Amino acid sequence: LPPVQYCQISEDEGKETSEGTRQLTVQMMQNPQILAALQERLDGLVGSPSGYMESLPKVVKRRVNALKNLQVKCAHIEAKFYEEVHELERKYAALYQPLFDKRSDIVKAAYEPTEEECEWKADEEEELTEEMKEKAKVEEEKKDEEKEDPKGVPEFWLTVFKNVDLLSDMLQEHDEPILKHLQDIKVKFSDPGQPMSFSLEFNFEPNEFFTNTLLTKTYKMRSEPDENDPFSFDGPEIMGCTGCTIDWTKGKNITLKTIKKKQKHKGRGTVRTVTKTVPNDSFFNFFTPPDVPESGDLDEDSEAVLAADFEIGHFIRERIVPRAVLYFTGEAIEDDDDDVSTHHSLCVMSSSLS
Repeated sequence: LPPVQYCQISEDEGKETSEGTRQLTVQMMQNPQILAALQERLDGLVGSPSGYMESLPKVVKRRVNALKNLQVKCAHIEAKFYEEVHELERKYAALYQPLFDKRSDIVKAAYEPTEEECEWKADEEEELTEEMKEKAKVEEEKKDEEKEDPKGVPEFWLTVFKNVDLLSDMLQEHDEPILKHLQDIKVKFSDPGQPMSFSLEFNFEPNEFFTNTLLTKTYKMRSEPDENDPFSFDGPEIMGCTGCTIDWTKGKNITLKTIKKKQKHKGRGTVRTVTKTVPNDSFFNFFTPPDVPESGDLDEDSEAVLAADFEIGHFIRERIVPRAVLYFTGEAIEDDDDDVSTHHSLCVMSSSLS
């Protein structure tokens, strides 16, 4: 090859060369064969190392392998850490529960809080003048005279659901009369020594829709690195979930709907109307999630349903149950919009969905 010749190009020549290169690039990118070859090349690079490791001397590669083995050991220690975190969650759940039980009693009118318990010091910006306070008091008294004295906090959990986008998206109009009967949601952790899991318990007062007073949803978790991919470990994973059977009162099952369909007889050509029962959109489908086969293989729709289910279950456990009153008043909504990710200490995912 001849030696490289350095020369100085004028500004106009440089612009001309740059424009020519751009046009050539555009023409190439419009060529289907070139695009296909480029895509094939990019696909081949996905998940592949940069090539730097291959360039290292053999002795250095050996040492890097030793570092990776150390990293696997770190992952197993991290798994133990999360197991202890789970034990700590269980311990503090027992401390929170009496407060949550009292919350439930107030909501369902089983307990009337004292004047002292009802005192609330407003923030400075929320403080009202004496005149405004008196006006508000008169308005409240007027409203109380106009209607019956309500018991507890009516529609507490339904209001919580309607205030949270993640949950309100699941609600249908026919769900709301049923959720008015929801009295409490509790989180129960697995017992010590048992596989890691948590359950959501939905407590209902007697109602006309189903005979259950308790609906449950259990999420099974795993807190150990995958032998085939230990470096992907990032905390406990939700591996699957199981719902419960809802004992619907006859004619009240809102998860099913009846449709009428015209059907033509192939031989006679006559048309008849047939009645068919099909699934119906409802929040209560939450209690019948898709089964995860042992192989872990799911169709695309089931994967999407389970991914959304895991997110909802985790959100109810982490945010809704501990801070229900703030979602009822709407005070927690803005906090979630500002920074929802910092509270997600649990990695909500399934190996079958990764």
